[in-house]
Amino acid sequence: MTALHIPTGQTGKPPPTVLVIADEVLARMAVSDYLRECGYAVVEASDATEAMEVLEADVSVDIAFADFALPDSPESFALAQWIRRERPAIKVILTSGVAPTVKAAGKLCDDGPMLARPYHPADLERRIRALRGLSEN
Repeated sequence: MTALHIPTGQTGKPPPTVLVIADEVLARMAVSDYLRECGYAVVEASDATEAMEVLEADVSVDIAFADFALPDSPESFALAQWIRRERPAIKVILTSGVAPTVKAAGKLCDDGPMLARPYHPADLERRIRALRGLSEN
């Protein structure tokens, strides 16, 4: 799997920091490793509580990517709502294997609806680039 690389010299911006929140450790590690290969700084959390602790510790985060097994669980949507309310500068990308309602995903995700699982890591990287206003070239 080939990672795309962020053209930091073209934008003058440092690569964004992505908070990867996933309850499945292997999935979290795979996504985090891929994003690091792409040049992103990555912070990991295993659940919403841990993610909130990271964000309340004032760790610099640009994008929160939450991968939850149960997208309709209050925890995943509550975290996205909390980020929107308390850290509005942070972009939110949600993913799950179970499709949530379009209305809920539309209110909580930036740059379109929830990213459906299974997804290729490059799809996530493209979504992050779109949020940052970067082209693929």
